[in-house]
Amino acid sequence: MPTASNNEPLDGRTSRSICKAIGEKLQQSMPLENPKLPDRLAQLVAEMRRRDAED
Repeated sequence: MPTASNNEPLDGRTSRSICKAIGEKLQQSMPLENPKLPDRLAQLVAEMRRRDAED
């Protein structure tokens, strides 16, 4: 798998766009009858929200 060669941070608009796309994919792949996220995924979502609030 190729990796990015630069370490430049993403701007807020790009970061939000990526998060939105990931969220849409998760909604499509997760069953609706079980709305509770696995613990690790819930932690990652909380971290994304915290970082978005900092921007």
